[in-house]
Amino acid sequence: MKFSKKGDTGETSLLGGQRIPKFDPRPEAYGTLDEASSVLGVARGMTGNARIKEIILQVQKDLLVMGAEMSTLPEDMAKLMQRIGTADVDRVEDLIDKLQEEVPFPREFIYPGKNAVSAQIDVGRTVIRRAERRAAELKQKGLLNSAEIHQYLNRLADMLFSLARYAEEKG
Repeated sequence: MKFSKKGDTGETSLLGGQRIPKFDPRPEAYGTLDEASSVLGVARGMTGNARIKEIILQVQKDLLVMGAEMSTLPEDMAKLMQRIGTADVDRVEDLIDKLQEEVPFPREFIYPGKNAVSAQIDVGRTVIRRAERRAAELKQKGLLNSAEIHQYLNRLADMLFSLARYAEEKG
């Protein structure tokens, strides 16, 4: 691997090539998505359940698309090949419904840790909630204008809660 050394000064590049500080809210937000993908990747690697693997892989793909959006300035958005849209939000909502049909929603507080896979998915859910807060900050600062990203992150956390409960039973 060749080192670019461009980040040695405390700056990073957006997809359009613009340089910003690494502590800017944008890298904080898309870095949190990257963290969530890695956490969920551990769960995907741990489980033997093909359905859980498939669901998590699709989420990881969506997080990559979302990260690209967060690292792109408004004037460069047209260059993106893919963006999170209402179909993605609908897909996650449908998945929540299907998971909750198979594993009923618990009526008591949940203490993560029934098994390692479900606990790891719960860690991913908490990281997604942090990503949701970072995205809300971008919106408040006028740096992210995508209702679908906010909807997706909110639904994703709910879906991961349901997926963790599913993993407790079928994991």
